[in-house]
Parts: sequence; C-alpha cells; structure tokens
Amino acid sequence: MMDSRPCAREADWSRERIGWLRWSPGGRLVRAIRSYQRWRAWGVWGTPLRWMAAVRVRLWNMLCGCDVPPDAQLGGGLIFPHANGIILHPNVQVGVNCMIFQQVTIGIRGSEPGAPRIGGHVDIGAGAKILGGIVIGDHAQIGANAVVLTDVPAGATAVGVPARIILPKRVSVIEITNTMTAAMSDRGIQEILNAAQEAGERMGV
Repeated sequence: MMDSRPCAREADWSRERIGWLRWSPGGRLVRAIRSYQRWRAWGVWGTPLRWMAAVRVRLWNMLCGCDVPPDAQLGGGLIFPHANGIILHPNVQVGVNCMIFQQVTIGIRGSEPGAPRIGGHVDIGAGAKILGGIVIGDHAQIGANAVVLTDVPAGATAVGVPARIILPKRVSVIEITNTMTAAMSDRGIQEILNAAQEAGERMGV
C-alpha cells in the first residue's frame, strides 16, 4: 500500500499557494516571511525590499495576533489553517510540510537551553504547547491542548497535559497479507495457493 502522506524531506510548495483574491491570513503571513528571507539573501542590494517585507510580516502578525519572527527557520509547505495566537521562538526549527493550528506556542522552557526542533510533516493541534530543546519526529501528531515537554518519536502521537506518547500501531503479518491479497488478481491468488499446497504435500504436511 502506497503512503499518501506528504513527504517529510521534500517541501511541497503548492501547499503555500494562495489565490490573489483569497482571504488567507495564515498564507499571507507565511508569504511575507518568505519574501523577507528571499530579499535578505540579496544582502545590501535587497535592503529596501527587505524592509518592505518586514513591514508586511509585522502587519500580518498584528492582524492575526501572532508572533512569528521573520527570521524563523520554517520548512517549505507550511500551513497555518487558522492563524491566530501562534507564537514561535526565533530559534525554533520547523520541518517541511507541517501544519500548525491556532493558539500554538513553540518555545523555550524556563532556564533550560534549546528550542524545539520539529520534523517533517508534523501536524500540531490547536492550543498545543511544545517547550524546551526537544525533537518532534517526522510524521508525528500533536493533539489539541497537549503540553509536550519530551521528545516525540517519528510517527507517534502526543496527547494530554503533560503529553503522553502514543506509539504508531505496528502492522501485523495478517494485515500485510490482506493488503497483498487485495492487490492481486484471482488468478495470482490461486497460483500461490496451489504452489503452497504442492510444497506442503512434498514436505508431508
């Protein structure tokens, strides 16, 4: 069975695409940050346009009630479905194809060093708090209002206060067999069954 999840390594930039007339505050905020970082890479030559982009970032932060720094390390394909009250520490690293809902805080934890590192294709539910120098693995899911203070393995889910980790379900041999069987033709199944029966007879089973 093919994995239909977004990639955790390669950015899907189409996720950030928005129409000219579409009201998408989260998308506009992300686009303003991209513009600022693009012109910053031009050095002195891009200074005027970088200043303009910085004003746009501040404007959309105010309109959304967010605090997302223009220098934030944000992987491509980022989505803010409901950009309201999102707060990111300047040192936070967010992987590609992530989705961050409203009222999320990702930052440091008191005097402890380090900021969170978010892997690729991580979905962070509304009101979640991710604090300290922890690592959130690829394809992880953070439940709404969870307070995450420890590492979350790839593919796992974190829920509750403080968050408890729910590991991904292991695929059993029966599930794999059922999946393969469904993908085969009736003729292929019959050939496999006949071969298995012949092998059993030769072994005296």
